Amino acid sequence: MIEPRSPRIEIEYCTQCRWLLRAAWMAQELLTTFPLEIGELVLIPGIGGVFEVRLDGAVLWSRQRQGRFPEIKELKQLVRNRIAPDRHLGHSDAPGPAPGSPRS
Repeated sequence: MIEPRSPRIEIEYCTQCRWLLRAAWMAQELLTTFPLEIGELVLIPGIGGVFEVRLDGAVLWSRQRQGRFPEIKELKQLVRNRIAPDRHLGHSDAPGPAPGSPRS
């Protein structure tokens, strides 16, 4: 049996809701941003409206708990804070409007 590589990111998405493309896009963004830091990233089909991002088993984002999907900027920051805290994310670190606020 092959041992999982760490850090392992899991994105569980609802197949009933057809959220595969959203999950795949977020996976691609994370793998592009952290090409050497991520040990493995897996997409896990689920049901019942699930959309959850986990890092080594710990929940980073839960659509059920937060009541929304993560913005890619905040997801990258959450991952960075755990796997590469000294890394600067460029424009993803720039302050911007709070999620849900009107943009000028």
